[in-house]
Amino acid sequence: MQVLIVHCHPEPRSFNGALKAIAVETLEGLGHSVEVSDLYAEDFDPVERPAHYPARAEPAVFSALTEQRHAFEAGTLPGDVQRELTRLARADLVILQFPLWWHGLPALLKGWFDRVCVYGGVYSGSRRYDRGRFRGTRAIASVTTGSPAAAFTRHGRGGDMATLLWPLHCSLYYLGMDVLAPHVVYGVQGGGLSYQAEAAFRDHLETEKHAWAQRLARLDRDPALPFSSWQDWDEHGVLKADHPLAWRP
Repeated sequence: MQVLIVHCHPEPRSFNGALKAIAVETLEGLGHSVEVSDLYAEDFDPVERPAHYPARAEPAVFSALTEQRHAFEAGTLPGDVQRELTRLARADLVILQFPLWWHGLPALLKGWFDRVCVYGGVYSGSRRYDRGRFRGTRAIASVTTGSPAAAFTRHGRGGDMATLLWPLHCSLYYLGMDVLAPHVVYGVQGGGLSYQAEAAFRDHLETEKHAWAQRLARLDRDPALPFSSWQDWDEHGVLKADHPLAWRP
């Protein structure tokens, strides 16, 4: 199996960095091939902008979708985008490794979606959801948070974790991927403030590294999250009236 880890954290010695490293070690130990997109280390530019497209389809007005499609068809995509697309195309499994910042993705990872999910190349009006380009590719979010697990329950102060990750899961499914339930590590606090804090950080890390390695070993058997599909929707993109989950007054 070919695995792509999209790693998004500025500190290599962070908890996220350790989870990325254990994923590489575990998966390679199981005989899989692993590639890492380290967005900070590779200085990925997250901002879509006109300067990325010197040969414009529409010089007067910048439309990201128009220029993405034009560059894809002309073979002139920016180098960093083409690199990420090549990595994605090789992957049977995509792991997104990141900390939850401001109840969502770090800006750099959001920008990776903005630029790498090229209109006309990765998706189109007819190539989305269960008809998407990456059908058969599995994806999982590996996420860390600072607050404890109870804070991310339905009535917790941090917000329900399933709800917070729903936009990401929708984006992955939009590409056609089979989305697995996330792996979330709660209550991560950085070490280094004192000997006690550093020791607690290391103890937590050792426990979670073991749990993550166990999860990785069975990912090929994990069921995908359920999503509705094209056959379930009417012409307005709403569940058909006869669907079992359709709303009825």
